[in-house]
Amino acid sequence: MEVVEDIVIVGAGIAGLTTSLGLHRLGIRSLVLESADTLRTQGFAFAMWTNAWKALDVVGIGNILRQKHNRLTKLVSISVASGLPTAELRFEDIHEVRRINRKVLMETLGNELPEGTIRYSSKVEYIQDSGFFKLIHLADGTILRTKVLIGCDGVNSVVAKFLGFSKPSFVGRASIRGYVECKDIHGLEPEFLQFFGNGVRYGVTPCDDHGVYWFFTYIPSLQDKGIEENPDKMKQFILTKLGNVSNQVRNIFEKTDLNNMIWSQLKYRHPWELLWGNISTDNVAIAGDALHPMTPDIGQGGCSALEGGVVLARTLAAALRQKSVVGARENEEKVQRERIVMGLKKYAKERRWRSIKLVSVAYVVGFIQQSNGILISFLRDRVIARYLAAILLKMSQFDCGSLGDS
Repeated sequence: MEVVEDIVIVGAGIAGLTTSLGLHRLGIRSLVLESADTLRTQGFAFAMWTNAWKALDVVGIGNILRQKHNRLTKLVSISVASGLPTAELRFEDIHEVRRINRKVLMETLGNELPEGTIRYSSKVEYIQDSGFFKLIHLADGTILRTKVLIGCDGVNSVVAKFLGFSKPSFVGRASIRGYVECKDIHGLEPEFLQFFGNGVRYGVTPCDDHGVYWFFTYIPSLQDKGIEENPDKMKQFILTKLGNVSNQVRNIFEKTDLNNMIWSQLKYRHPWELLWGNISTDNVAIAGDALHPMTPDIGQGGCSALEGGVVLARTLAAALRQKSVVGARENEEKVQRERIVMGLKKYAKERRWRSIKLVSVAYVVGFIQQSNGILISFLRDRVIARYLAAILLKMSQFDCGSLGDS
């Protein structure tokens, strides 16, 4: 069975839903394909920095999320070895930072879309050229013919592969993330606490008065091989690596239910591949983790996905809404195709250098933060810590613009 759709977005993640919502705000319909049978909420929470809030406001859901999540007041870096702060960075009024519950974010995006926009259980098997159109072959046998194909299908993107990108590379580090919903008020200050040293990096941040998100990154070794398959061993491994930390913070990890932890290897896309790769080709483009998978060290993965969604919706809508001179239908279709190609090229131009910068900075920051070398550890704790904290704010000083910009 073949179905015709003007715009198909593969992946109902942050980038995919933001792009679809941006188009919807501009009166343009899209179809979002999701391979799972429901919205994906793995990962528990995101750090949403100033640039993300600008994008959330543009698509009209910023205030909904503000009501459910506490604003953070500062970032505190702490040495695992000594337990003492090495840097403190207060968030001024111009810096809006909150830790957002992933489930709440995804459901809020999804609820703002018209019914039927998201098609679940729709796994893309392969993509085929058909003139200017693209044929999307689904696992259930359905074939979608579309004028525009947008890949927001994550680090293992089928669309990115179609555009010639290779699979993201492993960085030699792993991440464990968890979430705790406390029955009573947790009592943590509205601060982003991050700890460094002894080869690990971890952080604890409240989302609201009861929910607390944490992450823990480390360099896997033969001694801890296999812990990802055993949640109990995973938890015990973390507790032995926390170092000199307050009982309040340690209790957060101890309270974490074994079912509320996930393990993953950290991946990223080489900057030079972003420099030379085809972010868009003809009527196909990629966004979010399909474009710029990065390490989590500057907290910009979800934020940049929101940015990209707004930029993509704006440039694509401008191309589709531009009026043509009345003429033969064949000529009008040709002009529209050319405008779609140019619109996606404009998107690619806007996002290329931003993506390269984010991926590169995240990798370098992660290397410095997680290093266990004596010299780098000394410089990090005594000299570089404040500079690294300031980088997080610098990366968040980006404005994706409005949906109405052309």
